[in-house]
Amino acid sequence: MKTCDDTASRSQPAADAQTGDIVLVVDDSPDTLSLINDILEQAGIDVLVALDGSQALNIARRLRPDMILLDALMPGLDGFETCRLLKADPELASIPVIFMTGLTESESIVRGLESGGVDYLTKPIQPNELLARMKVHLSNARLTSSAHQALDSTGQFLFTVDTEGRMHWATPQTYALLSSAGALEPDAQAQVAGHLQVWLSRNPDGGQKLKLEGLRQPLAVVFIEQRDAMMFLLKLVDDGGPAGEDILREKLSLTKRESEVLFWIANGKTNREIGEILSVSPRTVNKHLEGVFSKLGVENRTAAAGIAIRAINPDS
Repeated sequence: MKTCDDTASRSQPAADAQTGDIVLVVDDSPDTLSLINDILEQAGIDVLVALDGSQALNIARRLRPDMILLDALMPGLDGFETCRLLKADPELASIPVIFMTGLTESESIVRGLESGGVDYLTKPIQPNELLARMKVHLSNARLTSSAHQALDSTGQFLFTVDTEGRMHWATPQTYALLSSAGALEPDAQAQVAGHLQVWLSRNPDGGQKLKLEGLRQPLAVVFIEQRDAMMFLLKLVDDGGPAGEDILREKLSLTKRESEVLFWIANGKTNREIGEILSVSPRTVNKHLEGVFSKLGVENRTAAAGIAIRAINPDS
């Protein structure tokens, strides 16, 4: 049984197990933890354990398990709230959560699914049922992860939201554009989610557009498709006049790539972050930045960013 600081050793996976799968088991009962640990290790799955919700969140943020088995009823932070906090974190939202509960009332089951769980198991846990359900959800999670990685690499401004307008996943390009528009600030984020919730409740058609009001730059979202009963795929688009990069290219006589790099420098991004947004290496970003410094006659990022900001917002 692993703790959050013991991840170096790996048990040999069974023939039908996915090499490297790591499952976090969260339960305040040592007996339950021991039982599930034995079941999973015999199946060749590495196990992390947590005794409460707070510890589970810390471990998940540090080690990113492939799946979480979560006890619904625990003292302090219960399983339902723990799951909601996991799903509210974009870095952890894609991890499938299976609830374990002694409760069989439909209200508790629905509560678990509404908080973000993908499935539930009733205690006492049956080994064959546990492994069968885990296999399905681990496979689905790997397929979803592969699709997200493919979309990330294309540079498209795509993201998913639930029925309440809360974002669950987005490409790096989407996060960067939302950040530059101020849409990730708490108040703006809540306002955008509210608009999306109302819009999605009206069942928009594919290609239909919603303008996002009250941001630092005009953005809109385009409806792509409904993925399932709870999730929607959307595309973010710049809905204003010339993009910031185009303004910089024209006013400062920069190349297309130099103007893109300078635009994100002005929005406070590091070379590594810009590389992710533009799908180039940080070294390539630095080379373009050297060209920007030379053309603008400046020696550092701060001076270049100041020129860019004044060019894009001459009245500021």
